[in-house]
Order: sequence, then structure tokens, then C-alpha cells
Amino acid sequence: MRFFETRFLKEVDTFFEQLEKKVVMKVLYNIELAEHTKDQRLFKKLEDEIWEFRTRVNGLQIRLLAFWDKRENSNTLVVVSNGFVKKTQKTPKVEIDRAMNLRSKYFDLA
Repeated sequence: MRFFETRFLKEVDTFFEQLEKKVVMKVLYNIELAEHTKDQRLFKKLEDEIWEFRTRVNGLQIRLLAFWDKRENSNTLVVVSNGFVKKTQKTPKVEIDRAMNLRSKYFDLA
């Protein structure tokens, strides 16, 4: 059973281009797993409307920030807005702000 469907904004493609293919494949595998399991080690709420996909691979902490689009009742959609390599314990505020701005633009264009 799939609990939600994931879509990516173009900013995520740009982020993926900076990563090794093996790392991207692991991130995508974890997203697929999260869609079917609701595992909070893979996908959890950060703050307000922003959630994060979490992947650890080759010593890197890869984070993809996302938000829910529940406008259509038939499809529960998670939109991934941006990604980064986490280097500190705390998620950088600039990345959360960026995700909030991309979320606003997404709904303004809809």
C-alpha cells in the first residue's frame, strides 16, 4: 500500500546533479520506502508545513525538504522542494526558509 505519492520541483533536479549517481539512487530508494511504510526515520515533520526525507549514505546526511499538497482528495501528494547535505546537528534555517518560499510559489501558481 502506498500512503502518498512524491513529486519533485526542478530545484531538486539541480541538487541531484551535484551528487554521485549511487547516492541519488539510495535517496530515491528511501523515498520509495517512506511512501509505503510511514517510517519516521525516513520522513518526518520539521516545522510548520515542512517535512524532510532523511538519508544517510557514504557518511553524508542527505536531506530533502518537502510539503504536502492535499488539494485533491483522491491523491495524497508530497512535493519535494529542495535538498542539501546536512553538515551540522541542526537543519539550517536558510534551507527551511527556502522550502517555505518554494511552497508559497507552488501554491500561488496552482
